Amino acid sequence: MAQPTTKEEFKDYVLRKLGAPVIEINVSEEQIDDRVDEAVSFWRDYHYNGSQLVYLKHAITQDDIDNGYITLPTRLLGISKVFDLQTSISAGVGMFNVQYQYTLNNIRDITGYNIQNYYMTMSYIEFLQEMLVGKPLIRFNKHVNKLYVDVDQKIWTVGDFIIIEAYDIIDPAEYAEVWTDRWLQNYTAALVKENWGANLTKFVGMQLVGGVTFNGEQILQEAREERQRMEEEAVNSLQPLTYNFIG
Repeated sequence: MAQPTTKEEFKDYVLRKLGAPVIEINVSEEQIDDRVDEAVSFWRDYHYNGSQLVYLKHAITQDDIDNGYITLPTRLLGISKVFDLQTSISAGVGMFNVQYQYTLNNIRDITGYNIQNYYMTMSYIEFLQEMLVGKPLIRFNKHVNKLYVDVDQKIWTVGDFIIIEAYDIIDPAEYAEVWTDRWLQNYTAALVKENWGANLTKFVGMQLVGGVTFNGEQILQEAREERQRMEEEAVNSLQPLTYNFIG
């Protein structure tokens, strides 16, 4: 059967993975929905395929200046960088820019044979910028969606742009390929299996016709071990670049 492309197909796929319809999986429709949502949420937070690096351009408004924060889209997981707003030691426009002046005076070396000196000089200027001026301090929580940039508000000008480096979620409603992710399929199956085992524990020792005995404890234990192993793998080995700020 083809890989799932919708949430409903994904739920059926997970149930078949656990043995349905040959085996009755004793979980409700609502429980399956909850476990799928839980799995997608964890996958977004800790798996490199669950988010993508994006750059956001925001024009500063008077409301931003008055509030002291910038309202961001609700889908962001975390902020990894805000490009400098503070005064730069290399600031300047046109011919008064340090980079422009250096390139102008060393154009023969740069275009002729070697850009090593140019690279080292620009790296050193960037180092001086970080040491003498520093980077703007920022605060962000994904449940609030407000970016606070702790700099002197006087340097903010209405109409200027701020560039934000952030991680955006991968939305299954937009990208159907999410439902084909093997790790997400296996992790969701582990969550549903754990829920199944928890449901069956109330029938411990009960025998069916033919002497068959429920063993919910074993199913629950196996599922918990599998879930723990997969979560440790994701946290330790599968995360994207660490977010500086994640709520």
